[in-house]
Amino acid sequence: MAEALRFAVRLTPRGGRDAIDGWAQDAGGKRHLKARVSLPPEDGKANKALIALLAKSLAIPKSAIRIAAGETSRLKTIEIAGDRAALEARLSEF
Repeated sequence: MAEALRFAVRLTPRGGRDAIDGWAQDAGGKRHLKARVSLPPEDGKANKALIALLAKSLAIPKSAIRIAAGETSRLKTIEIAGDRAALEARLSEF
């Protein structure tokens, strides 16, 4: 099995709707995917909504996605198991 794909996501909880807003760069030049969910961050609700949003957007099972770092932070490291080339192609569409 191929190595899992890892990338950064900047999550905005209580963002009014569930959506992926595309790629951006921070001041240091590191790329991250911007995402928003309507749920609040309490009790991991926003994290669960993020995983559901990514699974739906990438057409993969939720079980293939995990938050590798940043559970309580806006900036999270997401890890996805699966076909790396296919996932990178889908992610590049955002």
